[in-house]
Amino acid sequence: MLVLVGLSAVCLDFGVGSPVPHLLPSTSLRLLITGLLFAGSGSLVAISPFGRLSGAHINPCVTLAFWVGGHISRADLVGYWIGQFAGAIAGDLVLHLLWGPVANSVQDGLTAPQQGVSAAAATGIEALMTAILILAIFTCTSSPRTARMTPVVLWILIAVLVWQGAPYTDCSLNPARSLGPAVVFGSYKLLWVYFVGPPLGATVAALGFLKLAGQRRPLTAKLFHDIHFRSVLGGALPAGESRSSGTG
Repeated sequence: MLVLVGLSAVCLDFGVGSPVPHLLPSTSLRLLITGLLFAGSGSLVAISPFGRLSGAHINPCVTLAFWVGGHISRADLVGYWIGQFAGAIAGDLVLHLLWGPVANSVQDGLTAPQQGVSAAAATGIEALMTAILILAIFTCTSSPRTARMTPVVLWILIAVLVWQGAPYTDCSLNPARSLGPAVVFGSYKLLWVYFVGPPLGATVAALGFLKLAGQRRPLTAKLFHDIHFRSVLGGALPAGESRSSGTG
């Protein structure tokens, strides 16, 4: 859903044949709109029943960060990764079928360093942006007062990152989001940038937060914690409570 809806926004705002580029000539404004739509789709997934049950990581780097924090078993880490990568490929395939030539004009949402940005610089930028993302998630989920605000915070944050980061790296933050278009469009050039930068940034951010935050650590590995939904993820907040129990 993230890839299909998010990259549909890319097709709408930047695809050849879409009326939006003519109506909104400003590339910066269209990037901001794209970021809001892309990030908004992820936030909506987080508050959906599916997201409340799974944790709505969507991004392998988020799952990796929570594994570093001890919230996820190694077996579940692999399981989440399989689902995320398979879902990204499936979502981009549907995008290709629905948008046709418009999707082809944006290379099915392929990510790549932009002109003048070296592979090394792109890797560093992706690592930095992903680190910011993980720090925001860990900060929000480490307090009961802010945990349920995580989807809203991420909506704004990711929209800004896309707005400011896309002109340099296409702002992936997510290896699965980059793999889907690479498989469907059939181009793997510099794909490694998005398999090195974001996981590196996520790992460093998670370790840094756990080291420097003292006793403060995420209370839940879900991006929108609902006590009425059971969880296989580690955390200090109750999960799977009955709606009629009056607890929580």
